[in-house]
Amino acid sequence: MTGFVAVAEIDIDAPAARVWDVLTSPDELKQLWFGADVETDWQVGSPITWTGEWEGKPYQDKGEVLAVEPERLLRLTHFSPLTGQPDVPENYHTLTYTLTGDTHLKLEQDNNKTEQEAKHSQGMWEMLVAKVKEAAES
Repeated sequence: MTGFVAVAEIDIDAPAARVWDVLTSPDELKQLWFGADVETDWQVGSPITWTGEWEGKPYQDKGEVLAVEPERLLRLTHFSPLTGQPDVPENYHTLTYTLTGDTHLKLEQDNNKTEQEAKHSQGMWEMLVAKVKEAAES
């Protein structure tokens, strides 16, 4: 992982299979990703897009699926044009979801340029993992 890393983690009272379903189901993802439609086939090397509206502006984030180990690991890249940065590899983040033990979910996002940027991202990811917990336990 590069740059400053944002980390959010949570224990979930649900089987790993249920948490995995929440992390990969288009309907569940729409709730997690602030209403965005997430499209991918979850195959390594495949594109992934998030299409939605943020503060009245339409957007489409994009990335690539890097690793898939069902019920254990999901790794993908993510770039958002909303950052205002150029769409070049050095401006992509890597998101790594890891499921371990009695369903402990850890989400890491690398390539934050500053500690402040990592803290901001961490706050967003803490909301996301809390939504995963809520969805998986319901």
